[in-house]
Amino acid sequence: MHKDSKRNILPVFFGFFVMGFADVVGISTSYVKQDFNLTDSAANLLPMMVFLWFAVFSVPTSMLMNKIGRKKTVIISLCTTFLALLIPLIEYRFSMVLFAFALLGIGNTILQVSLNPLLTNVVSGEKLTSSLTLGQFVKAIASFLGPVIAGVASSSFGNWKMMFPVFALITLISGLWLLLTPVKEDEKNTSTSSFYKSFSLLKDPVILTFFLAILLLVGIDVGLNTTLPKFLIERTNMTLEKAGLGTSLYFAARTVGTFVGAILLIKFSGRKFYIGSMILGVFAMFLMIFVTNIWSISILIFCLGLALANVFSIIFSAALKRVPQRANEVSGLLIMGVAGGAVVPPIMGVVSDSFGQIGAMVVLMIAMAYLLVNSIQMKEK
Repeated sequence: MHKDSKRNILPVFFGFFVMGFADVVGISTSYVKQDFNLTDSAANLLPMMVFLWFAVFSVPTSMLMNKIGRKKTVIISLCTTFLALLIPLIEYRFSMVLFAFALLGIGNTILQVSLNPLLTNVVSGEKLTSSLTLGQFVKAIASFLGPVIAGVASSSFGNWKMMFPVFALITLISGLWLLLTPVKEDEKNTSTSSFYKSFSLLKDPVILTFFLAILLLVGIDVGLNTTLPKFLIERTNMTLEKAGLGTSLYFAARTVGTFVGAILLIKFSGRKFYIGSMILGVFAMFLMIFVTNIWSISILIFCLGLALANVFSIIFSAALKRVPQRANEVSGLLIMGVAGGAVVPPIMGVVSDSFGQIGAMVVLMIAMAYLLVNSIQMKEK
């Protein structure tokens, strides 16, 4: 086996598609809120149940990965995800939905911690940033399809939950494909690890700022994912089925952005790309607070998707390159930052219950401003 072989790369990239399934929590939140007549605060417990586990399981997963290897860890995550996707079909009660999405969050945590480093075993170093971005492109396709499939299932079958067996089948295929694919892992990646070694990375101020950036980035992403349908309903009186397409538009923009980014980041500086993206993002978020026209809102949603498309890959790649000999620990620590998806939406829910969806957007704009500062402070290695 050698790096950059299509036979080894393709099943790894297919894992990124499964990674995008966690984003169905966005449109699911709107449907569950409607089905059980919930407040915003209660409905936003759903994304919290998904992303809370990134804080709990990220570092232990990096330790597990050091013991059993990256590929086996990815396969465990796919099995967990498969089980999670079956639960809403078996029993549809709010408590069981919370449990299903908690299990989905655990599977996604393990997948994100292990799949990103596994990519370093199948692609060469100079292609890492663009490859991570391409992985995010594959993930964005799944994120984009989620609300579309939910909408089709709701209108055609009268049951939005019919999207779950589709995703479960894809997850099963992904696990079997990777299981049958040989991946050679470096001996240095099997060294022992500990909680102390992982958290000691935060003593590096650069790694600390990257961790905070991931925390807020995912918070913004999940916040937009869950809020855009409610924002569109509040602003334009759309039906939920149509408003859900606002989330699809956002992920369509991310899909386009990651595809273009995978090409451009081969030639251009990640730092400059990051700065430009955040200037666009802050500007678009600011305008979102004031505009009411559906076409203007749609353009701004698309701009937000473009702005956030490549930031995760740029930050993750910069962190891995800063401490390459501790890639597993860096991955575990940064993916722990994905717990921002459990922190920001509840804050948005409390604010929006008092001030409407505009208040939720202000919370996101403050978080976006930090990312702009972080992009300016980033140094090229």
